[in-house]
Amino acid sequence: MNRSAAAAIGIFDSGIGGLTVAQEIAKFLPAEDLIYLGDTARYPYGSKSAETVRRYSIENAAFLVEKGIKLLIVACNSAAATGLDAIAASVPVPVIGVIEPGARAAVAHTRNRKVGVIGTEATIASGAYTRALRLLAPDLEIYTRACSLFVPLAEEGWTDNEVATAAVALYLTSLRRSGIDTLVLGCTHYPLLSGAIGAFMGESVTLVDSARTTADAVAATLAQEGLARTAGEGTVSFFVTDVPDRFVKVGARFMGAKVESAVRIER
Repeated sequence: MNRSAAAAIGIFDSGIGGLTVAQEIAKFLPAEDLIYLGDTARYPYGSKSAETVRRYSIENAAFLVEKGIKLLIVACNSAAATGLDAIAASVPVPVIGVIEPGARAAVAHTRNRKVGVIGTEATIASGAYTRALRLLAPDLEIYTRACSLFVPLAEEGWTDNEVATAAVALYLTSLRRSGIDTLVLGCTHYPLLSGAIGAFMGESVTLVDSARTTADAVAATLAQEGLARTAGEGTVSFFVTDVPDRFVKVGARFMGAKVESAVRIER
């Protein structure tokens, strides 16, 4: 497949959370066109079986490839955790997930070799972050926690109230006691709760946002492949698999005014 630097970058997520990744890429690579697909009709992925998530992911990837993309980003941690290899094998373009960049950043930041990872049930159950971290640094102590309520809190905009504070304390008390100095936010929704999470964990704990680290990986891959756009102002197009109203409304919390409209596709 012939790829051109003028082609767009494709991004998919189970819904809205991947907009944190899109936002970071738009910020650091402003000349790039982005095509975002939110599988809102089949959201959430975090509570579904690995087989189902892989099937959905391959379908999402195929849709974006049909749009002529030059690079695919699997912005959903659950999808990246359960089927990144299968997705990569199904498409003719480079594929980047959010897990390896996050793991690399965590290894770079930790000083006491104690790292925590929080994510959805599917992401934590997959063990993908633990495997990625172990490959990079076998000596790490790794502590994981599934935080199911964080996603609906982020989407409701309840990120800095008493409910958010209580949920953070409920999920993260054991991690704080473990003595970790680095915490990977292993879900694209979680950066919206970084204020509450950071306040609870304390200044001694570094929060690793996989959206930022993924944007760095995208820039490096585009440069390596000779596919980077260096001039012009990029655009962002949004597609969803359910009615777009809620996506547009909630998406503004993630990406601001850029989320003005979305096109619904059939699944």
